[in-house]
Amino acid sequence: MAAESSSPSAILQFEAFQSSIDEGFWTRLSSLKLDTLGIDQSPIPITGFYAPYSHPGVSIPLKLLGESLPPEAGEETPVSPRDRNKCLVPGTLYNTNTYENYKATITKGLLQVEANKIWEDINSGKAEDDCRVLSRFFLITFADLKNWKFHYVFAFPALKLDPPATLISLRPAAKCFTLQEAESLEAACNQWRKSADVPFFIVSIASDSNVAIRPLRDFAVCQGDGQKLLFGFYDPCCLDDHPGWPLRNFLALICARWNMEKVRFLCYREKHGFADLELSLVGEALISAPQDLTKIMCRLAESAADLNLKLMRWRALPSLNLNSLSTIKCLLIGAGTLGCQVARMLMAWGVRNITLLDSGRVAMSNPLRQSLYTLDDCLKGGKNKSEAAVESLKRIFPSVKAKSVVMAIPMPGHSVPDDDVNRVLQDCRDLQDLVASHDVVFLLTDTRESRWLPTLLCADSNKIAITAGLGFDSYVVMRHGAGPLTCSSDGNSEAEDILSTQIDNLSTEHVDGRLRLGCYFCNDVVAPIDSTANRTLDQQCTVTRPGLAPIASAIAVELLVGILHHPDRILAPGENATAGSASSEQPLGILPHQIRGSLSQFNQMTLVGHSSNYCTACSSTVVSEYRRRGMAFVLDAINKPTYLEDLTGLTELMKSMNTLDVDWDDEPDENAGDML
Repeated sequence: MAAESSSPSAILQFEAFQSSIDEGFWTRLSSLKLDTLGIDQSPIPITGFYAPYSHPGVSIPLKLLGESLPPEAGEETPVSPRDRNKCLVPGTLYNTNTYENYKATITKGLLQVEANKIWEDINSGKAEDDCRVLSRFFLITFADLKNWKFHYVFAFPALKLDPPATLISLRPAAKCFTLQEAESLEAACNQWRKSADVPFFIVSIASDSNVAIRPLRDFAVCQGDGQKLLFGFYDPCCLDDHPGWPLRNFLALICARWNMEKVRFLCYREKHGFADLELSLVGEALISAPQDLTKIMCRLAESAADLNLKLMRWRALPSLNLNSLSTIKCLLIGAGTLGCQVARMLMAWGVRNITLLDSGRVAMSNPLRQSLYTLDDCLKGGKNKSEAAVESLKRIFPSVKAKSVVMAIPMPGHSVPDDDVNRVLQDCRDLQDLVASHDVVFLLTDTRESRWLPTLLCADSNKIAITAGLGFDSYVVMRHGAGPLTCSSDGNSEAEDILSTQIDNLSTEHVDGRLRLGCYFCNDVVAPIDSTANRTLDQQCTVTRPGLAPIASAIAVELLVGILHHPDRILAPGENATAGSASSEQPLGILPHQIRGSLSQFNQMTLVGHSSNYCTACSSTVVSEYRRRGMAFVLDAINKPTYLEDLTGLTELMKSMNTLDVDWDDEPDENAGDML
């Protein structure tokens, strides 16, 4: 029999689950392969069977029999779910067509995938309703029917506690109960095996020594009754100093779902098919706090989250640079409809460093259109959008390094009162630091003027900037060109700063002669102004068709991925859909400058626009003046309505054009993302 207890600091160890495959399984698999599957390699649900230990000195393996495979057409399932010697366990069969595929499948991370299924079942509560999923297994096979050889790998995924569980004691069950409790427990277990035959259960012992066996979903009821509880499981292990493998995932469930740190468990074993408390064990263990398990599961979730990207590299995109995506730092200015969608798309591409900046609060109208918010975020005046968005991102994927910044963007046309100057200047400096500390800036706000300062800062520091703007049924997505005070020498990802170059010699061209791509403001003939004053509600808000923001957001993120995989990155020339040969030069296809689409026509076109010497945001005149005067320049641009137009020469240009018979288009351009 087992020793009275293990060392108080001993790590709880488990005997590994063993497996056994009956010849009937291979016979039925061969028939299924020849008559039904053919070359189909889709995963197949199968069923394994095991029972508690009952044969002296021999641990019970999980068995695969002929009836483990799903029935063929017209065939009935021969398995009885209450067969005393066949406790059912769900599994998955990955049957491959070639030996090479078999070897590749072994190494492609299925253990993490299948373990993640167990974790999802625990979190969703499914494991409490159907506890068999805790012992989920999978089998990888290659049936060489020509030579009648079967290659296979059996696996039992287990969730790892970190730090591991500590064993306090492990004793024969006969020594842990009074005579009345023992008799009641044996009777309850025998009845449970006869009627339910579910491998994980709760043992509740009342004050009158009566014992009841309950399913896991009754935990709250059992706990509320004030009874002594043990967590029982069918133990296939024959050892007297170790529990069997199924306890591992059971402890993970107990830790994650029921917030318990000290657990008493019953290793249920039998003799001649009936409960035997001399063979059964009662143990007590300390398990780590739930947050420790969460850290382990986060690493597991991260591995599973990148599975699609890793599979893309197999054949579709061998040059995909996952490291570049996972380390890039993205600043999203605007956490409305566009900001929420862009953040989700970035995570799907493997981006892990995301900062969301917004000054608004979640309103009742937001959750239906803005995918990171729920009704709870709207209560009590609404949470700050950036904070609520970050919380949501971390719930979706705990390993994301998401940060929140609550800030209003200083804007031209929105003059600053004297008593508010210091705060606004500090906001400008904070925004400058944010742009400098990130690699990519997405402009996703709902007004033109809120994009001006970020555009200027990106042009000054030569950061990748991507704008997405929405109309009612049309959208524009564009990447800004490199800053005017930069050059390209060797195609590196970071263009070199050439502050030593004389300002008088700077133009819209790079020093290598190529035209610089324009920014969001390069086609303007007026400076950005207050676009919300004296406007009705529908003019202040971005009123769009609901499908527009997801489309534009996805294109914006795809555009970033294309930039990161182009050898010239921010200096890459603009291409369009008619370029022909351009699509074959880069693995992800062409790299446009602008993409404009219309839902009313269900069409999309790519355009190229070069920078303008009159641009109020990215021209060499504006950038050099910002470098010379700093925040004083920004304050003048905010407070003086014609300052930027006078500085860049737009005022003189307009005067000269007024002498010509020209009708200017006074219609506002597309608004950008929804901040309401």
